[in-house]
Amino acid sequence: MSSSPEKKKKKLAEELPSTRQTNPTPSLPDELLTSCIARLSRLYYPTLSLVSKSFRSLLSSPELYKARSLSSRTETCLYLCLESSSDSRWFTLCRKPDKTVTKDDVSKNKKNNDDVSKKKSTSYVLSKLPALHSPPAVFSGLVSVGSDIYNIRSSSNVSVLDCRFHTWRKAPSLPVELMALSACAVDEKIYVAGIHGESLKNASKVLDARTQTWDHVVSIPCSLTRRGALNMRSVCIDGKSHVATDDGVVCYNSQEGKWELGEAKMGSFRFSDSYCEVENVLYSVCNGTLRWYDGEVNVWRSLDGLVGLPKFLPGVSVRLCDYGGNMVVVWDKNMLSSGQKKILCAEIALERRGVCEIWGGVEWIDHVLTVPIGYYIVKALSATV
Repeated sequence: MSSSPEKKKKKLAEELPSTRQTNPTPSLPDELLTSCIARLSRLYYPTLSLVSKSFRSLLSSPELYKARSLSSRTETCLYLCLESSSDSRWFTLCRKPDKTVTKDDVSKNKKNNDDVSKKKSTSYVLSKLPALHSPPAVFSGLVSVGSDIYNIRSSSNVSVLDCRFHTWRKAPSLPVELMALSACAVDEKIYVAGIHGESLKNASKVLDARTQTWDHVVSIPCSLTRRGALNMRSVCIDGKSHVATDDGVVCYNSQEGKWELGEAKMGSFRFSDSYCEVENVLYSVCNGTLRWYDGEVNVWRSLDGLVGLPKFLPGVSVRLCDYGGNMVVVWDKNMLSSGQKKILCAEIALERRGVCEIWGGVEWIDHVLTVPIGYYIVKALSATV
């Protein structure tokens, strides 16, 4: 017996609310809404996620990131890892909505002889990722490849933060436990160097991020660096994995399958975690100021320009990060009276002027986060999403 028209209408009315909940704006078809959101910068996604559960669901859907990829809307996104004695927290950079300029702002600017039109009306903040059971992390074990951030730990465990959906997953474990490990990425391959076993032998492994398999890399020979180098730092320069130790710098020639001596002058970056590589140039902080090095010049030089960027005092934690060809600088400032810590961030546009000169232009500087003073900056990384 078929249902009456009245019963069908009642059944349809009961189903409509649940259907509407899956679409944040029911007046738009799902595909059109997804296409529209895909064209927005991801800097605005954390703010959009506050609108409703439906928006949060859409912003973490595979369909959205497929649409971003097909429309060539992928972009570089900044991530920051903070850690305390009790937990790890991850944050991503986002944009605040435009600020409305009030009469008080105008009066204040006139009093200070400021031009209101020249004031930036937007600012950046760090948005905490949804509650994640984030594993402990160290600077030298964090590496980004595409839309993933790999967390490689001495215990051989490897976790991956998927920056599209902000979820953790397991990756194949290191074949052996490595002490004092250091990792860097070259062409979607992650090279990990460290020391192994009671004899403290040098050991090297490589993870192919595409196939998710580990391969053996010939160990760094003792003729190039003594056994058991405890202070290793890795970076990719000229398409090769470079490892700086107390004995100098070695680089891995993947075509010939062997380690070679690198330029010793380059290795001074290893004394802190304040370094990064941007477009084949190595940048680091030394004595509170930024400097740069590349193989062509083969000497460390000061980064010129940087108007508005402070000199970093001793004890300030500074992290550098490639940000789509620009460089991001993140540093902290303790506020002892309140027991809080400010996290500040600046984006630097880099301009090469001849062989021996690079200028940095400060695009913006913002106070992006405040945390309890017990937290410290582990690392800043960028992912392509």
